[in-house]
Amino acid sequence: MDATYKQLVHIYDEHTSAMLQRQVLDPTSKYVGGIIDETGIARVNHLSTPSVLAVWASAIVNPDSRYYHDETLLAAFDKAADFILNRQHADGTISLGSTNYNSPPDTAFVVGGVTQIYQLLEAHDWAAVKPASVKLKLFLERTIPAMLTGGCHTPNHRWVITAALSLLYEIFQMPELVARADEWLAEGMDITHDGEWTERSNGIYNAVSDIALYHTGRVLNRPELLECVRRNLRMMVYLIHPSGEVVTDYSGRQDFGQTFNMATYFLIYRLMAAHDKDPLFAAMSDYAGTFIKHAEAVNNNALLGLLLYPEADISDLERTSLPDRYVQVINEHHPINEHLAQIDGVGHHMKIEHSSMHLAFGAPLVRIRELDQSVTIMPQTPSFFSLRHGKVRLLGIKLSTSFSPGIVKFAHLTAEEGVYKLGIVLEKGYNGPIPRQFLPESAERSTLSPWYLLPHQHRPMTHLQTLEFQAEITQGDGEWKIRILSDEREDVFTQLSFILGDEGTVSGSDLVQTEAGKYFLKNGSMTYAVDEDAIEISTGAYEHLLPVLREDQHPAGCKYVHVNLVTPFDRTFTVRLL
Repeated sequence: MDATYKQLVHIYDEHTSAMLQRQVLDPTSKYVGGIIDETGIARVNHLSTPSVLAVWASAIVNPDSRYYHDETLLAAFDKAADFILNRQHADGTISLGSTNYNSPPDTAFVVGGVTQIYQLLEAHDWAAVKPASVKLKLFLERTIPAMLTGGCHTPNHRWVITAALSLLYEIFQMPELVARADEWLAEGMDITHDGEWTERSNGIYNAVSDIALYHTGRVLNRPELLECVRRNLRMMVYLIHPSGEVVTDYSGRQDFGQTFNMATYFLIYRLMAAHDKDPLFAAMSDYAGTFIKHAEAVNNNALLGLLLYPEADISDLERTSLPDRYVQVINEHHPINEHLAQIDGVGHHMKIEHSSMHLAFGAPLVRIRELDQSVTIMPQTPSFFSLRHGKVRLLGIKLSTSFSPGIVKFAHLTAEEGVYKLGIVLEKGYNGPIPRQFLPESAERSTLSPWYLLPHQHRPMTHLQTLEFQAEITQGDGEWKIRILSDEREDVFTQLSFILGDEGTVSGSDLVQTEAGKYFLKNGSMTYAVDEDAIEISTGAYEHLLPVLREDQHPAGCKYVHVNLVTPFDRTFTVRLL
């Protein structure tokens, strides 16, 4: 019995006890049997009552749990099964609750876990659990029409739905479930050679796609899907800070810039380690397991997975050491520019409902690790450089300009003899009059011509202006040199912002605080410290008085140190590790 398993049993038993106190027992409530979550009501999404059902099922069938064959818990489980049936919509779907109502993809998330709960109970030799498992099977059966016809919003939703279809097929053996899964799979895999999924979401949706495609590949015997999972799991080895925090600096989803750890990767690393007999995956699973503090979503439930798939025992598998010194360039050879050049020919005109085009997919990035120092250099994002030095978190450095106006997202990244170069040429022109042959009748013959009815796509560009910015980043002995330069265009207001964790303290002789958490480094250097760890940033400048540039935003929960520049400039800043 490994340490992670024992810890999981303890965590789940504690969670079981806590959730029993949050079950709605009022028979007059429409939420009766459900578990109240952080919203104050009980819901049927993958993070709410179904997630608790996974925890309770894992306790009921597990002899190592103090709730093994506990009849009080079984009665609560049965009430919760009634709840998810009662709150299931007539079309078989459930609603996420925070958004996404009568949602096929959110139903698929739940199906991905409830199928496993049902299989675990069905395989267990205790007659008392069978009535509850029958209710779960009814819930699943009701979802089939929506799974056979329902659509999605985001790229990962496709793979969540294919996993749900596959797991339903494992139970109901309906060939149309496989046929629908094949329709989604026919779109092809949205992953780079180096293992990056479309949404670039290391904190959330990588693990979602990985576990979903594992189940799809396993059930439908599609080994090529597991190769995609492998690629992402190998990439993630290099996307972890020394503290265990996942790199989210360039995410295309809601984990962008937020703090996440590796807990959600535990099960998929364990399953793939067992499948491939891979010592690196085994070590990563052990590492990810150390971060589990609570139950995860129902479709990616750690203990449920261990109990349902005992073949994932890797106790006898060798472990390899995890790297803590490396320079890793990710997506260096991905043809991002070639792909972006094809967009106009596709025909969607850059419009997609309830989702994003994710145009930064496949952009290159550099990850550098030297023990407790961790650096990310990246284009196509608001921040182009981030650093961890012990407890110090330099969350990002961003450049803003009045030219565009807004944040500069460097377009490209190259590496030459230890110098990392980023660059972009900004363009801004003016729109001429629409040629007469393209004007609508309302413009020619009516006294009213609404702006929004004019074919603006036919306006010729006039007086096109450009502005080039470059950044050169060089690692020195205990420091980083960051050179920022513009072309010769004059008098463009520019602001360089150092974004720091709110937990630290800032100090400097020419550092001026203008409001809570916001500072201007007018000259010289400043120090940012967290306990015994610190960095020094130099040199400041205050060439204009604007506190913020148009269309720039500063999220809460951070400290900001700004340097104000006016073009043209060629300035080198130093981040020194203390």
